[in-house]
Amino acid sequence: MLPTFFSVRRHLNVYFFVLAYLISSNLNAQELTTSNLPIIIIDTDGYDIPTEPKIPGTMKIIDNADGVNNITDAANDYDGHIGIELRGSSSLWLFPKKNYGLELWTASGADTSASVLGFPAEEDWVLHGPYSDKTLMRNFLTYQLYSFTGRYSTRSRFVEVVENGRYQGVYVFLEKIKKDVNRVDIAKLNPDENSGDDLTGGYIIKLDKYDGSNSRGRWLSNHRSKPNNDSIWFQYEYPKGDQITSAQEEYIQRRVRLFEDILSRSGSGDPNFGYPALIDEESFVDFALINELTRNVDGYRLSTFMYKDKDSNGGKLNMGPIWDFNLGFGNADYCNGWRTDGWAWDFNSVCPDDYWFVPFWWSRLMSHYRFVKKFHDRWVILRENEWSDDNIVAMIDSTANMLQDPATRNFQKWPTLGSYIWPNPQEMIGSTYQEEIDNLKQWILARTKWMDEHIADRYNIISSIDLVNEGLRTFAYPNPFTSRIVLESETTIVSYKIFSTQGQQLMSGEDIRAKKLVLNTDNLPPGIYMAEVTYAGGQQEAIRIIRQ
Repeated sequence: MLPTFFSVRRHLNVYFFVLAYLISSNLNAQELTTSNLPIIIIDTDGYDIPTEPKIPGTMKIIDNADGVNNITDAANDYDGHIGIELRGSSSLWLFPKKNYGLELWTASGADTSASVLGFPAEEDWVLHGPYSDKTLMRNFLTYQLYSFTGRYSTRSRFVEVVENGRYQGVYVFLEKIKKDVNRVDIAKLNPDENSGDDLTGGYIIKLDKYDGSNSRGRWLSNHRSKPNNDSIWFQYEYPKGDQITSAQEEYIQRRVRLFEDILSRSGSGDPNFGYPALIDEESFVDFALINELTRNVDGYRLSTFMYKDKDSNGGKLNMGPIWDFNLGFGNADYCNGWRTDGWAWDFNSVCPDDYWFVPFWWSRLMSHYRFVKKFHDRWVILRENEWSDDNIVAMIDSTANMLQDPATRNFQKWPTLGSYIWPNPQEMIGSTYQEEIDNLKQWILARTKWMDEHIADRYNIISSIDLVNEGLRTFAYPNPFTSRIVLESETTIVSYKIFSTQGQQLMSGEDIRAKKLVLNTDNLPPGIYMAEVTYAGGQQEAIRIIRQ
């Protein structure tokens, strides 16, 4: 999230600008000779690499089997032509260490595919340069943890990079998210496929800032998470905005809107006619759990991908793959991003003055017993093995050990240790690399402890709500709620009253005649209440609601 200039205390300060200048003026502080990591050498004949379009260059990779890689060794992995550009949003403008997007090219500039660093052959790759994340491993660690769910997760390897003769530090070489049998394995969608089963897939869409990548092709959600706010944008990732046909645009928009419309209505948990008929629930659960484990401050709302295969291949909307967790694991000093308690999906309540909001889906899904039970049960299973504290700590220690010497060179090049780099929380800033690693482990152990202790809270609350409210014509959401609650019915509501458990009337409304009520509940203290609604025919129902 790009901070505003005036939010100095939360985001930037004058010291940062001075530090960035000093760092950028010391480009040759460290020369690379030998590394235990693969060495990537990029040459663009001295031309500065732009944001776009890609310019031609060459890339050589040294990756010896014995793990001893010398800058003078011959390339033994990839050795050929590339197109290269800078990439990123906030990081592009804030940080002197840049991220790169790469395409493998032939000598004539045509796209070509090859296996790189042992990954399946493809043409598009990313070099991610951790900067504000001074553990260097938040993205790498998250992709590894997500892979344990059995879902596709971006393959990644640590490397050291030299660009036009200048050492650039430790990078993570990544697969770019795209349609491919070894990445997002969905059907190819050609421009002439505009009807029948052909039209139904495959698609990859992305929720992000509308000035993000592929901004030429996008549409706005009909369901706003905040009144008078249009921050929920969907972008076409595949097919691209300049390649997708009108029929394909109409189809995928209609499909997503159907999901949103059904989820926004009461009774939407029906497995045959409700939201479960349109989405792969398990993919939504795993996506939610990785964002909650990391308490990713950008989670659910930015760099968020979804995909859909053809109906003949299942055809449901899937969440993922995951992307961009450098602000996870406590590395954000705004919107409670540093805290180890609380739910990341509740971002809109925690940070109401932000612009890029979490879609309403997540608060709604977290109000459904069916979904919350899956969320709870999946967490318990993952914590028994792959996501256990011992396994996570061992992964961190192993990675830190591998990065010991490269990290030393990286921080000689970019001397950020002990300094505030947006958006580091003060309590997470280590004066040494080992302190950064220790802070990460302590944060994760506190986070998993909180989730272990509270993962059942919502499950038990929603279970009791559903049992009490079963069969009602009016649906209340989110439930539990904070500053507002929605009462929605397929029958016209003419009045409502809200009572405390002692029978005291606290709120009411008469002569309403609407099927959807949005009630401001700021004056209600946390607790259990009964909402009594009266329908046009005189019938009444009581709904149990809970203020958090």
